[in-house]
Amino acid sequence: MLEKLSEISRSFLRTKNSPYRRSLLKHTIFSHRMSIITGQRGVGKTTALIQLLLEKVEQDVLDTRVLYIQADHFVMGSSSLYEIAEHFCSLGGKWLAIDEIHKYPTWSKELKSIYDTFPELQLFVSGSSALEIYKGTHDLIRRSVNYRMQGLSFREYLELQNQIELPITNIKNLCKNHERFVEEILLKFKTTGKKVLSEFYTYLRTGYYPYYFEILEKKAYYITLEQNLHITVESDLAAIYPHLNATSIKKIKLLLTHLASSVPFTPNWTRLAQTLEIGDVRTLKNYFQHLEDATLIRSFGNASQKLNHIDSSLKTYLDNPNFLFAISDKPPDKGTLRETFFMNALSYNHKITIPKSGDFLVDQEYLFEIGGKKKGFHQIKSHPNAFIASDEIERGFKNKIPLWLFGFLY
Repeated sequence: MLEKLSEISRSFLRTKNSPYRRSLLKHTIFSHRMSIITGQRGVGKTTALIQLLLEKVEQDVLDTRVLYIQADHFVMGSSSLYEIAEHFCSLGGKWLAIDEIHKYPTWSKELKSIYDTFPELQLFVSGSSALEIYKGTHDLIRRSVNYRMQGLSFREYLELQNQIELPITNIKNLCKNHERFVEEILLKFKTTGKKVLSEFYTYLRTGYYPYYFEILEKKAYYITLEQNLHITVESDLAAIYPHLNATSIKKIKLLLTHLASSVPFTPNWTRLAQTLEIGDVRTLKNYFQHLEDATLIRSFGNASQKLNHIDSSLKTYLDNPNFLFAISDKPPDKGTLRETFFMNALSYNHKITIPKSGDFLVDQEYLFEIGGKKKGFHQIKSHPNAFIASDEIERGFKNKIPLWLFGFLY
C-alpha cells in the first residue's frame, strides 16, 4: 500500500510543484514539527505542501524521505493515517504532507498520536478554512502551528502575470510613505509595458485564485469558481459538521446566493429567516457562521460592541472581489467592489471594524473612506489618522492613497 502511495506522491510532486513561491512560504520558517495550513479551495494549499516537501530534499521527487498523501484517497483503503505514518517512519521517512485533513473523520486524534509517537517526523497538513483545529478532546494547541492561506494578493498576481518581482509593505509604511512606494513599484512595473490600473481591474475580476493561470479563460474560471463554492458547502462543510443534512446544505447555499445579491449586507435576522423559510433565527445564525468559518463571507461589527461576533455584525461581504462576478446575478456595484477588495486585503493581517464615520477602522488606529478619485475627506476630517483609499488614480497625494496599493500588504 505504501508503495502505491509513494507512486501517487511522486506524481503530485512532479505535476503540482511551481517555481513561484507565495508570500506565506517566503516569509515563514516552518520549523515546528506540525504545521497546519487552512484556506479555501483553490488558494494554493496543495502547491504549498508540495513546495515545502521538495525544499527539504533539494527538489528531488524520488527522495524516499518525503511523502505526500490525500487524506481521503481511495488507495489508503482501510489503513489509518497512523499506520501509514508508522510504516513511512520505519522506512526512514522524515517529512509527511497530508492534504485535505478535514475529509478524515478522526483527524485530530490521529495527528496527536502521530506527533507524540514519531518525534523524528515533521508534518505538513492542509485543511478547509472551516477546520476547527481545537475541535474535540484531542488537544492540538501545543502540538501544531497554524497558518491561514488567502488567495493571491494584487502584488502576487502582478508577479505571476508579468514574471517580475515586486516589493511588499505594511500598513504603517503605506500610510506614511505611499508616494515613494508607488514610485518604486511603477518603476519596476514600467518594464512590462502595461498600466497598473488596467491590471488591477483584471485582478478584481479573475485574479484572486492561482488556478486562473491554468485556465486563462474568464467564463471557464467563473464556472470552476462556482463549482468550488458548491463543493465547499456540500462536501467540506458537511465533512466538518456532520449534523448538516441535505436540507441544511440547501438552505446554506440559498443563504449564500441571497447574500451575493445583497452585499454589503446588514443582517435583519427575523426578516431573513422568513425570506429563506428557515425555521428559527438561531439556526439561521448557525448557517451564517458556517459560511463565515469557510471564509465564503466576512462580517464586521462595531469595535465598542461586546456581543457575539455574529450578533454584533454591522456589515457582511463576500470574501473576495472575484466572488462578486462569479455568483452574483448582476454586475457588482463599484462601491461594493472597492470595499470588498479593501476588506479582503486588510483583513488578512489586521483587525477591521466598522466606525461611526468612514467605511473601515483598521487596528483601532487607521480610519479609511473608500471611493473614486473625487472622494473627499468631509466624512472623516475630524479623525487624526484618516485616509482616503481612492480608486481610479495611479498615484496618491498626502492622505489620499491609491486603492490598488493596498494589494501590496502580503
